[in-house]
Amino acid sequence: MGIAELLLLAVGVSMDAFAVSICKGLAMKKATLKGCMTCGIWFGGFQALMPTIGFFLGTLFADAIEAVDHWVAFALLGIIGFNMLKEAFAKDCDCCEGHDADLSVKTMFVMAVATSIDALAVGISLAMAGNVNIWIAAAFIGICTCSFSAVGVRIGNVFGSRFEKKAQMAGGVILILIGLNILLEHLGILA
Repeated sequence: MGIAELLLLAVGVSMDAFAVSICKGLAMKKATLKGCMTCGIWFGGFQALMPTIGFFLGTLFADAIEAVDHWVAFALLGIIGFNMLKEAFAKDCDCCEGHDADLSVKTMFVMAVATSIDALAVGISLAMAGNVNIWIAAAFIGICTCSFSAVGVRIGNVFGSRFEKKAQMAGGVILILIGLNILLEHLGILA
């Protein structure tokens, strides 16, 4: 997997955290640097940790499913992508309900875990894809998510929820395309 693909993957995976960060920004009276960085570090840290865990879990059973690993990667990324698209197209977006300006450890931990569960499956997909340096991939994902989340708080505070659905749609499409690319490369259709 090349640098461009890793960057696209990082952007796609970070879109859920970006959407939640926009909601956090909506709830804040003023988006301070501390608030932006708190969200960025929590979300970025967990988005880097979860694919790493998923990767090592995936390598444990990679040999057993080697013949179909590209299909597993395609299915996992496709499911995550379609779920993101489904959430983005939902008529009544309740993703900002229940979010407030609370940046306590308990609140941020729960939100960081919730937004990074998909990244665990992405890590498993990376193990199945093979030829991926998980440390570089995790760094890309973590830095990208940290940056998007910090900016998302500010965007939510200034512009409202205007960008939230678009971010989820973009993330879903990117993950589906990366899954399709992995499948087509393993089938020999793409070189």
